This record gives sequence, C-alpha cells and structure tokens, in this order.
Amino acid sequence: MGETDWKQIVSDWRKLTPEERRRIRLSRIPRKVARSMAFEGEPVDEKMLEEELQRLMEQRAM
Repeated sequence: MGETDWKQIVSDWRKLTPEERRRIRLSRIPRKVARSMAFEGEPVDEKMLEEELQRLMEQRAM
C-alpha cells in the first residue's frame, strides 16, 4: 500500500456521516468475533452472529 493510499482511506472515512461510520463499525463485529473464537478453538457461525446483530439493531430502532 502506497503512502497516498492510506491517506485517501482516512480522508474518505472522515467524509462519512457519523451514522455511516457507526453502521460500518457494527457490521465488522460478527467477523471479528468469529475469527477470535476460531483462534481460541471455539468456532462460531458468522452468519448467526450477523443475524443476531441485525436483530439487536432492529430492536434498538423500535
């Protein structure tokens, strides 16, 4: 990755609305959890984690 690449990525990130940044951060949680659990020898279904996150987000919106 060249020097300008990371600067552009940071610039693009800063242009996002707070809501969009939050949505992106939350969408990355299931994969991070699934990888962490697999590393610990206790794999979990990433799809199940995504569905649970979606359920919680919908519940919070009510």
